[in-house]
Amino acid sequence: MSKSKKRKKFLIWGGIILIIVLVVLALTKEGKDHGTKVTIEKVNKRTLIETVSANGKIQPELDIKISPYISGEVVELYVKEGDVVKNGDLLAKIDPKIYISGYERATATLQMQKASLANSKARLAQVKAQFSKAQEDYKRNKKLFEQSVISQSDFDAAKSAYEVAKEEVNAAEENVKAARYSVNSSEASLKEAKENLTRTSIYSPADGTVSTLNVEKGERVTGASQFSSGTEIMKIANLKRMVVVVEVNENDIVRVSLGDTCIIEVDAYLNKKFEGIVTEMATSANVVGVSADQVTNFEVKILILQNSYQDMMDKSNVSSSPFRPGMSASVDIQTETGRNVLTVPIQAVTTRADTTGVVKEEKMTDSQEEEKDVVSKEKIELVEYVFLFDEGKAIMQKVKTGIQDDMYIQIIEGLNEGDEVITGPYRAVSKKLKNGDEVIKVEKKDLFKKEK
Repeated sequence: MSKSKKRKKFLIWGGIILIIVLVVLALTKEGKDHGTKVTIEKVNKRTLIETVSANGKIQPELDIKISPYISGEVVELYVKEGDVVKNGDLLAKIDPKIYISGYERATATLQMQKASLANSKARLAQVKAQFSKAQEDYKRNKKLFEQSVISQSDFDAAKSAYEVAKEEVNAAEENVKAARYSVNSSEASLKEAKENLTRTSIYSPADGTVSTLNVEKGERVTGASQFSSGTEIMKIANLKRMVVVVEVNENDIVRVSLGDTCIIEVDAYLNKKFEGIVTEMATSANVVGVSADQVTNFEVKILILQNSYQDMMDKSNVSSSPFRPGMSASVDIQTETGRNVLTVPIQAVTTRADTTGVVKEEKMTDSQEEEKDVVSKEKIELVEYVFLFDEGKAIMQKVKTGIQDDMYIQIIEGLNEGDEVITGPYRAVSKKLKNGDEVIKVEKKDLFKKEK
């Protein structure tokens, strides 16, 4: 064999050996890198606080709308917006002239009705005297008639006079009653006229601050009636006690209770948190939108605790408050607290369909066709799982969860403290991973790092 042939043969075999080595190295590297990169975290005990978040506006707990009982022109305003008032302070006055006239007219009418009552009583006394005389004449004539001393006509005349006198007494008594009712009516009219005159002066019904003033001196206002609440002149608010009025979704309201503590953040005061407590919950919903776009919320009132903003109070004005009606605020209502409970990151828990008892299509026989039709119509139960990390394997573990906060969720059943659970990536935990899949534990910073 020539040297050229030997050299050629050597090169061919050398190439084949090189290819085999490269393939072996590639397979070895592929074996080393086989599996899904995941992050791991141990099951630990923590204190969890479950919250319901909502947004709303700050309002005074006591916010009284002041409307007049009567209509007329505002002739005096004794306060301005921001003034502090006490219960019974004079706030405004409506022109009383027309109501003074009404009071005087009612007084005169009452006096006239009293005089009429006196006349009716005098008339009653007069007819009673006439009745007494007619009664005696009747009795006397009756005896004489029985003795045949007087004629039938004389007796009939005496009897008729007696009957007329009797009816006149009854009529006079009814006139007295009518006159007395007229007096009572006039007294009621006088009382009403007096109240209307008194109501021309508007007084504060409670201690507070004039938070809103809607009218000016000289404007006309309308009084309250059964069809209208009247013109709102002003609002008196107690700024010492402020509440946040929020709307809580119907899915969350069932977890909220009276007395729940709250953490409040006010847009006007960045990086500062205040404490609160749930004081009121609506029993009827506020429905916004129509048909499929309807949103059902329930109004909840949260009292801002004064000790959480005591350092912000103006000591020179005890009635002042750092909050103003209408300020925006966000609230975290702490609905439940779990202390020293087993927890895992929220993203470690996934929901998968529990196919227990469901006949798999590839294993079905003709006799199972009917069973398939029945099972396919049943709703497959969704079960919560985590993936345990066990020597490079992802092991599905059914769990029962409890309360949760923004980052962690309570594990009631299925895990022990110290167990390693797979926490990421999210897509792998929620969809891709299957029971027994090979995984590689990496640091979070290396999770999506590509191999060079």
